Amino acid sequence: MESHDMKSPRKQEEDTILGHLLYPDDLYTPEGTYWADLPFTKQIAFVNHSNNQEAKKEFSSFWRMFKNDPLSPLSWYMKNAVLPGAGLGLEGYVLFSIGNLAPFFKIMWPRCWKTYEVCNENWIHAVTYLEVAGIIFGQILVGIIGDAVGRRWGLIQDAAIMFFGLLMLTASWGASLNGWIIFYAISLFVYGIGVGGEYPMTATAAMECSEKGGLNSKREDRLHRGRSVTMAFMMQGWGQLFNVAILIVSLLAFHGGNNLPYSLLSAQWTFRVSFAIPALGTLWLVYHRWFKMPLASKELSKAKANSNVTGYDIQSLQLTFTHFGGRIVGTAGTWFCNDVFFYGNKLFQSAFIKVIEPTADIVGDVIVGWKWSIVNVAVSMIGYYLATILIDNKLYGRKWMQQFGFLMCFILFVIPAFNLEYYRSVQNIKKFQAMYFLSSFFNQFGPNSVTFLIAAEVYPTAVRASAHGFSAAIGKVGALLASVLYNYIDDQTKFYVVPWFGLGGMLITWLFVPDTTGLDLEEQERRWALIRAGRENEYHGIAVHSKHLSLWERMRGVGKSYNPDLDRAHRIVELRQEWEKMESDKASHEDGLPSEDHGFSEAVQAWFRASRSASSINSDDVIKDKSAFVQGT
Repeated sequence: MESHDMKSPRKQEEDTILGHLLYPDDLYTPEGTYWADLPFTKQIAFVNHSNNQEAKKEFSSFWRMFKNDPLSPLSWYMKNAVLPGAGLGLEGYVLFSIGNLAPFFKIMWPRCWKTYEVCNENWIHAVTYLEVAGIIFGQILVGIIGDAVGRRWGLIQDAAIMFFGLLMLTASWGASLNGWIIFYAISLFVYGIGVGGEYPMTATAAMECSEKGGLNSKREDRLHRGRSVTMAFMMQGWGQLFNVAILIVSLLAFHGGNNLPYSLLSAQWTFRVSFAIPALGTLWLVYHRWFKMPLASKELSKAKANSNVTGYDIQSLQLTFTHFGGRIVGTAGTWFCNDVFFYGNKLFQSAFIKVIEPTADIVGDVIVGWKWSIVNVAVSMIGYYLATILIDNKLYGRKWMQQFGFLMCFILFVIPAFNLEYYRSVQNIKKFQAMYFLSSFFNQFGPNSVTFLIAAEVYPTAVRASAHGFSAAIGKVGALLASVLYNYIDDQTKFYVVPWFGLGGMLITWLFVPDTTGLDLEEQERRWALIRAGRENEYHGIAVHSKHLSLWERMRGVGKSYNPDLDRAHRIVELRQEWEKMESDKASHEDGLPSEDHGFSEAVQAWFRASRSASSINSDDVIKDKSAFVQGT
């Protein structure tokens, strides 16, 4: 890049007028150097300075809000975390409930759930299989619908399907226990379809709803996009925590205490009420998404308009597999490995409860396991919250967090795998417990949070929901593999098998996953426009900087076209085109105002007007196809 002293007067004028648009200070130095182009020590200084300034700004904003209204920070959290993640919170509650209820059902109906005397064993196993199958079906189907019809309708139908599934679960019945099991399994399949769609819809909506236009909003998106999505995803953990608490309170209330054995009536009330409560929340979610989220599909509509596409963008889907095949391997492969691990975490709990509470299983005290589940979820929540703090740090961010999380999960599983009886002994069970809780922590402060984010973030808007849904579906195949496999191998073999998925996840992340921490998503859309036009090599911006490419992409030479000076010229032309579009937009409105904030100051607009007849850039030389570059903001 040219030094400031060697720039021509014209370029100095452009930088003076357009500098805040070309070189936002959270990404560039005052001299216009991208932070990732700095020497490593200067990168550290730049990132720390930027983070400290943002932290001071956020604390000042928090303190101002608190002084005006002590409850306003809570309102902010409800708006930015609880509402966007409400669907995931509710599905986390229900799916965790299925796992918590299984040992309870074995205690209450052992001839059905344990010895299979009166129930078909295949249908008992089908409870898990159909649940996962429904989720996989929903992830793929609703991901495609979300890209074809829009995010809003995808969100609405998810909530509606989940509500219907919960009604079925609450009212599940049969002429016999086996008939009830069949109804229960089918209900879970229906509910799973809604759950599956919730993954791509929540991720894409949480990400895109933060892109509201205007310079401040774009800056907020770059600095806190990961936090926004992770806070929504974190509601899944809160759902799990509330589920265990409600199960314990319900059982104690309906049974009148914890005197054993539990009555069949109290068991019926407990599990049905545990499904009825989230049904009410899901019904409210249908209302909220129908009437309170009219702009959820705004970014998708804009992307389709720029590409002259209506309906589903088949071309973009084909190009995604052609140009981003490595990323698909990365996001789908790491999610697959993580779900095997996530399911394997339960191996620890069942093993140490047998040692710590040896009589619990014999006497049928299910609350013992539920109490340990609360502890585990609480530890997981610490991991969730720490992930929200560091996931947007440019020096750590998504990729390092995922790699380190996978590595720690591998270590924490492989240690007991080759000395299992030692760690399961009474003398060493505390060490076993510590590894269990640490594996839960690093799973959340690592791959479980990151896979959800990057599966949407590394793809263009037009196919974001489809790509996320596909990656999530492959992940659930991992969960299905684990649930089937664990039925046929003993505990020792399970511990031999599980750790290697952690190592595999780390290696896939290292090779195939790009680091998009701090990357402006508009840069991905600029690059995507040229890919669609068949001119990928004409993009020279930061989306092909080596910092934001995977090792696989760098080895394929994707980053060779990176050129800050050429990109600067292209961006000035694009800014001029955006301004011309804004002027045309203003002329078409009776009030003379544009329909949205483009972030152009009066000085910028005056400069564009003054240079309108003699543009300082020859757009015909720089851009051959105007439509490939025009990106609405």
